[in-house]
Amino acid sequence: MAKAGHAWSRAAAERDEAEEGEDPLDAMIARTGCLEQHRQVQECMAERQDWRHCQAQLRAFGACMARRQQQQQ
Repeated sequence: MAKAGHAWSRAAAERDEAEEGEDPLDAMIARTGCLEQHRQVQECMAERQDWRHCQAQLRAFGACMARRQQQQQ
């Protein structure tokens, strides 16, 4: 089974980090200050298995990333 480049749950992410070091995507998102919002999206997706049920989390993550982008400009 091929390993996904990004874990969908915090537990899986923590396990993978312990085994292989930090996920590059998590590291990149952590630098934006939006890691908690991203993890909330991951947890919702792991639980609900359908992004349409995770709209509040997706909007919060998108808003955080948009704020970060505006700060950089």
